[in-house]
Amino acid sequence: MIRHSIRLLCFVATALVLSFASISHADVKLASIFGDGMVLQRELSVPVWGWAEAGEAVTVSFAGQTKSVTAGDDGKWTIKLDALKASADGASLKIAGKNSIELKDVLVGEVWICSGQSNMEWPLSRALDSKEEIEAADHPLIRLFDVPGHTTSPIAKEECPGSWKVCSSKTVGGFSAVGYFFGRRIQKELKVPIGLVGSNWGGTRIEPWTSPAGFRSVPELKTIADEVGAYDESTKVGSRSPSAIYNAMVHPLAPFTMRGAIWYQGESNGNEGESYYHKTQALVNGWRKLFNPELAFYWVQLADFQQPNNDPAGGNGWAKLREAQRKALSIKHTGMAVIIDIGQANDIHPRNKQDVGWRLAQWALHQTYNKKNVVPSGPLFKGHKVEGRSIRLTFDNTGGGLIVGKKVGLEPTTEVKDGKLQRFAIAGEDKKWYWADAKIDGNTVVVQSSEVAKPVAVRYAYSMNPAGANLYNKEGIPTSPFRTDSW
Repeated sequence: MIRHSIRLLCFVATALVLSFASISHADVKLASIFGDGMVLQRELSVPVWGWAEAGEAVTVSFAGQTKSVTAGDDGKWTIKLDALKASADGASLKIAGKNSIELKDVLVGEVWICSGQSNMEWPLSRALDSKEEIEAADHPLIRLFDVPGHTTSPIAKEECPGSWKVCSSKTVGGFSAVGYFFGRRIQKELKVPIGLVGSNWGGTRIEPWTSPAGFRSVPELKTIADEVGAYDESTKVGSRSPSAIYNAMVHPLAPFTMRGAIWYQGESNGNEGESYYHKTQALVNGWRKLFNPELAFYWVQLADFQQPNNDPAGGNGWAKLREAQRKALSIKHTGMAVIIDIGQANDIHPRNKQDVGWRLAQWALHQTYNKKNVVPSGPLFKGHKVEGRSIRLTFDNTGGGLIVGKKVGLEPTTEVKDGKLQRFAIAGEDKKWYWADAKIDGNTVVVQSSEVAKPVAVRYAYSMNPAGANLYNKEGIPTSPFRTDSW
């Protein structure tokens, strides 16, 4: 009798467990990126996705649209909302299956992912004037989603932790300072809600952030593509393993529609040159496949760091990495914030994140949001022509004109009247470099040296810390380091 009772109890308990498991499995569930207070991308089709019981009918309702779909054999479902108009009025996003979910205070505006290593991860609480900045950070139309923790995976994950927060003095302190200053300016200029998605990890290389599809898209990276293609669930990966961070901290966000990405990384790849250009191509290609084929992509060129090098040839430290970052501007709809004037020689984490975010926003406003009156960057080397004993340099993005400039702290750049251009070097066919005399002539710069009778090449700010480099446009944005040679 006792045995019979025990068996009966076990049977009932098992049945209850199975029943609860069945109910749990039947519940409609949304992907991690969806939540109260979120921002959906305007003017583009917006996927909403999650899981339910196989064959379960799921309905999504938002902003006057109602669409239905049936969950697949794997339980996954996706519904695409038609393009939405920007809205600062919080609305409800409703999902119904065998259960119902209602997300409240959902806005529609512009969504950007903010990613990279420590200089992007650097929180507002540790930036310049952090106390004042945090106290003034009540922006209800800016919403923040941060992927917490530092995790890796050998295979692409479907979910990650994180939740949306309304930007306020209570919530913004731990968020990316660069991301915040970028988003704040974009919101002020566009006057629409802004969603900022942070996914960062200090000290990481570019390879772990890149998707397998990204590596496959660049022939020069076939070796890495093959390595990643061999991963399975049992493969041991770490923070330096290609695609490992992407799998855990980026893929779970896809295919959430976003307008663009801002990226601050490169210090951990600082000994590279041309290879970093290929890896940037792979990163951009992969993320565009995830979030938006036209995803805008703007990165930060590495800041001045360590002691200045007085060798006119330069080429030390991050010089070649910066050159690769400049070359990557050939990728469609990309841009680069130059910050060789706001770094700190004794600190790899310069605290001036305000100007970094502002310069990234300059690109977005001009190129993504078509504000043609905004000059996207400082002067970018365009071409050169030998004229006897001198070389004439031409530039894009000269804006209101070229100036000798000076930048101090958070103050705007000032023009140095009768100032002398510095950090230009010139060489002849013997490839010996000499510091040069450089003068502004209209929107060009003429470079020469009494040491070089027949010049063939010029370098500008081509060193780890090009202290004193001072060619700007009148908009107060510095010229990117460059070289005309390929020696």
